[in-house]
Amino acid sequence: MSLDLSTPLQLIGRSVEFGRIVEVLAQDGDLLITGVPGSGRRTLVRWGVAEVGAIALDIDCIRATDGERFLQLLAEAISQNWEAGKIQHWVAENASEFFIFDSETKLKLIRSLNQKQLWQAFEMLLALPQMIAVDLDQRVVIILQSFPHIRSWDRNGLWEMTFRRKINEDSHINYVLIATIAETGNYSQEDQNHLETIQLPPLSHDVLAMWAREILHTAKLTFDPRSQALQLFLNAVQGHIGDAMALIRRLQISCKPDSLITETDLQQAIEGLLKDLSMIYESLLMLLPANQVHLLECLALDPTEKPQSRDYIQKHGLSRGGSLQGALTGLHHKGLIYGAEQGYRLAMPLLALWLRQRLS
Repeated sequence: MSLDLSTPLQLIGRSVEFGRIVEVLAQDGDLLITGVPGSGRRTLVRWGVAEVGAIALDIDCIRATDGERFLQLLAEAISQNWEAGKIQHWVAENASEFFIFDSETKLKLIRSLNQKQLWQAFEMLLALPQMIAVDLDQRVVIILQSFPHIRSWDRNGLWEMTFRRKINEDSHINYVLIATIAETGNYSQEDQNHLETIQLPPLSHDVLAMWAREILHTAKLTFDPRSQALQLFLNAVQGHIGDAMALIRRLQISCKPDSLITETDLQQAIEGLLKDLSMIYESLLMLLPANQVHLLECLALDPTEKPQSRDYIQKHGLSRGGSLQGALTGLHHKGLIYGAEQGYRLAMPLLALWLRQRLS
């Protein structure tokens, strides 16, 4: 079977992870899916949810700036997956003090609730996924993308603990957290017994090469076997599926069908892609603290497994002690660098290329 850019990840080197996700979801288990941005976390979860025939309530926690906003996002996800008449009936019978519902706005939280009312609304809303599962006789999977972001406002962890406890109590409800690799170390042994952790490492060069060849074949394109084009492609993307997809799309646009992709074609595609991504990367740097930007640039230009060493600190004018460790931790939690186990490499290869180009 030929592959395309929407090919499920289980067919391109994620079969073990995919099988485990399906198994855990089918057994009413909860999951923590970790990896860097672009590693395929969301796609893999979506295919897993479809495989078990479940309903997905998908919430992007980056959009949740406080408890009220988090509730509204959960309410919107419910509105998209349950019949309007049943939601309207639930509001009228149980929750008219906290929610409104109409055909245009769907399920919506009433504004200006105090903290006590907000908490009551939270507890009431958490009852709905189980009701949906029973009513539709389907499993419900609550997917929380970038879940650690809620800790920016849930300082004492009360919302997180309550949410997780409720999910663990309900049958036919699964709880899937999507986060960076750094999240793996934030759970006790007891938590880990209830929360299966699945990490998505970079794909191997062999797997990525096979996948890239298959996709390009559907566009009647082939890497020139007499050149180093394939190796240049693999070196550029470093097993990162998101960057590989972006570069392949660029090649499909820039190369004529029934042609061989040469090193020159690859270099031009990379240059064009980096130019297209420049504004995104510039915006990313603007959002980072200055010490994290400086460290990111250093690691791009001069990779090292020991950024805390005296020589490296002196060579690049880095701050010592807590400031450096804080920058490393911050970049790790944002998914921009790997941890010590991966030698503090930049997690987004095209970003590393762009930084080197920008600073050279």
